[in-house]
Amino acid sequence: MKKIVMILLSCFFVASYANAGSCPILIKEVDAKLATAKELSEKQVAEIEKLRKEGEEAHNTDKHKESVKLLQEALAKLNI
Repeated sequence: MKKIVMILLSCFFVASYANAGSCPILIKEVDAKLATAKELSEKQVAEIEKLRKEGEEAHNTDKHKESVKLLQEALAKLNI
């Protein structure tokens, strides 16, 4: 029984760590796409920059799930 509990806990921690590690990658991806985006209005750029900033702040406060959500939303707006 202890072995099963330890395996489950290990899986949880590995998944959490992997999620936390994806935030900086997403931030860099938003930055790169934003730098090369040409057909965006100032309003769209401001909204994407706001999502990026909120995503980075969420990452820095260990809210990685929220961070990934915000950064993926910013990327979706860049891919319009």
